[in-house]
Amino acid sequence: MSMNGKKALITGSSRGIGRGIALKLAEGGVKVAINYYENEAAANDTLAKVRECGSDGFVIQADVSRPEDIGNMFKRVKEEFGNLDIFVSNARTQLPTFYQTPMDITLEQWDMAMDSQAKAFLVGVRESTRLMDHGGRVLAITYSPGARTGSWQPWVAMGSAKAALDSLVRYFAVALAPRGITVNGISPGGVFGAPNLVEGSVLRALPQEIQDSIQAWHESGWTPMKRLGTPADIGNAVMLLCMEEAGFITGQVIHVDGGASIMDTVFPLEIQRG
Repeated sequence: MSMNGKKALITGSSRGIGRGIALKLAEGGVKVAINYYENEAAANDTLAKVRECGSDGFVIQADVSRPEDIGNMFKRVKEEFGNLDIFVSNARTQLPTFYQTPMDITLEQWDMAMDSQAKAFLVGVRESTRLMDHGGRVLAITYSPGARTGSWQPWVAMGSAKAALDSLVRYFAVALAPRGITVNGISPGGVFGAPNLVEGSVLRALPQEIQDSIQAWHESGWTPMKRLGTPADIGNAVMLLCMEEAGFITGQVIHVDGGASIMDTVFPLEIQRG
């Protein structure tokens, strides 16, 4: 899957899912702009790994909840790369900044979730597509179950923000289709209102007993493939959607979850196994 010479920007790519995406694209010859918020050392480590894959890139600090930071980030991309082929909106604010129940969440927490997701994507797509030609790829790392469920109460702000993100994927897909630019979302694992259950993601910010419970739940069969996802799994999906052959796929939210999203939550697992 060679894409030698293409250029990508991935927000939140110093660790976790973002790093997995960066390394997969680098394996295909894509140069990568690695965005980080606080952890410059992790970003530089990702860049070193990108170079080990035979590609190159640079690191750029930006807080994606701030539109002015996003604008400056793309100015740097233009200076370094000249143009852009792939934009992946992946960054997410830290758990304490938004994790609160509907009756208790502050407006500041609500705004942080929305600003770091829907608004960041809105601004990021506008900026990135100014640098794109026909064949450009825009992707959002979302979490679709958060838009359908309400059971995990403290996830209300991020769930609502991800719902808005899913909607923006469809609107931008229509707006950019005449230019030959595709816009898609990827929803990493999780079911029953849980956030992105990919190893190395938000799961690691939760208390250990919750992590253990989630892992046991998925390994018991609620995820048919009986494991959590990995950053590499998400990177593989991004790579597929960035290929030339995927040029007629747009406006879709692809579940990369080992089958978790197709399980029926009404019936006990024992009945479903047959």
